[in-house]
Amino acid sequence: MRYILTIIAATLAGLGARWYMLRRDYRQYPSYPQGWAIHLFLGFIGGLLGAIIVPAFLEEEYAAISFLLLAASQFREVRNMERSTLQAMEATELVKRGTAYIEGIARVFEARNYLAIWVSLSVAIVSESLVMLGWLRLPFSILVGSLIAMGLNHVMHGKLVGDIATITLAEIQFDKSMLVVEDLRIMNVGLEDAQNVYLERGLAGSISPKDPNSKGTLANLGQMQAIAHDVSSMVGIYMDVGEQEFTPIVRRNPDTGTLYLVMIPSEQDENAFLAAIRRVPVLEGAIRKPLTSVAGKMMD
Repeated sequence: MRYILTIIAATLAGLGARWYMLRRDYRQYPSYPQGWAIHLFLGFIGGLLGAIIVPAFLEEEYAAISFLLLAASQFREVRNMERSTLQAMEATELVKRGTAYIEGIARVFEARNYLAIWVSLSVAIVSESLVMLGWLRLPFSILVGSLIAMGLNHVMHGKLVGDIATITLAEIQFDKSMLVVEDLRIMNVGLEDAQNVYLERGLAGSISPKDPNSKGTLANLGQMQAIAHDVSSMVGIYMDVGEQEFTPIVRRNPDTGTLYLVMIPSEQDENAFLAAIRRVPVLEGAIRKPLTSVAGKMMD
């Protein structure tokens, strides 16, 4: 019973950290309330594991510590669960996320459970370090836990496309039946009615990389698919099932590395369209840094 206050405070801190990092945005995932219930329960387990590590260490129960670390490693299954769920949902999307985006989301959900353990562990350490203060140690423990949760959450935020590229509008033209954006031939649109829809309602965005590292990152097919999916989710799309000619498409200019996104949004708002492109996250698996290599520096 000596450690009951530490365990309760640390467990609640881990649960609170997981709740703080859990949000439902334009991607509509995780769903509410079923998805939240799953992740909050996993956050509770993570918080409990982090809370028990300190008392086990102080009591020299090293076998228990090994067991707890083994239990924490089972959070790997969270990634598999998220991956399977998102892959099952992929068939219902008008614009697919792509395997790279799905893997990135699954990896993030796994990592956030580990972050809950770190927060819980830090609160337990502070609580036991200030045990001589009695109940007064709780405010200090909560303060430390809150700062660590906010710090870890900030570190988890990666770059956005707007951070690595310059986003501008581009003009849509037709060369007979070929849709052209800034001299780059995008795709064939055979029906005249479809061509008129593109000329009247269509928008095209130019995504120009700021440096060679950004150029390599934007060349990733998963990143290109993520741009099409996220922008479609944020501004909406003017299409129905089976209308392939209206599917948002991203094409790359091999000479400059510039990407061109062509789509027909539900509303022709140019500012919202550009803002949506800027807010697309850069996928962790898509990041390339050729300038860190000798060959890359020679090519720059």
